[in-house]
Order: sequence, then structure tokens, then C-alpha cells
Amino acid sequence: MAPDVASVSSLEPYVIRVFFEDGEVRDVDIEPLMGGEVFRPLRDREEFLRVRVDEQTRAVAWPSGADLDPDVIYGIAAPARQPAARVTTPQVV
Repeated sequence: MAPDVASVSSLEPYVIRVFFEDGEVRDVDIEPLMGGEVFRPLRDREEFLRVRVDEQTRAVAWPSGADLDPDVIYGIAAPARQPAARVTTPQVV
């Protein structure tokens, strides 16, 4: 089980940065998911920027109902379906 998501912020169109309680950070490009019905509303930039951490599930979520599983973002579980978001670990220089 992944650590809780501490916070999330948007970086660029369709990319979010997810901070975990253990200090790990993941960048998540959700553009591959945009064809699906749940993620389609996030094409609207204002809706995309409303990303937050769900208080109950600790998942990354949007008011429109889209959400991302912390275990998948952290890298300990495979995506349930394809296409999947692209998850990377940012490199500090």
C-alpha cells in the first residue's frame, strides 16, 4: 500500500505533481486518459486546475469525479486498464 498523498499541484497541461507523505514525488501525465468519459472534463483547463487530494480516500481527485489511485501513481500497482497515465519520478539537479 502506498503512503498517503500529502498534496498535489498542476504543472502544465495534463501533468500533475503528486507529493507523498514519505517524501516521494511523482509527475503524472494524464493526457493518455483524456479519451475516456471520466477524464474528458479535464480538457477544460479550469477544471484540470481544480485537482485536489480527496479527504476520505487520499486519492488524487477532481470535482468532476475523475480520480487516480495512489498505489498506481506510487508504482506499486499496475494500472487497471489501458491506456494508462504516464508516471515519472522528477529528477532534482
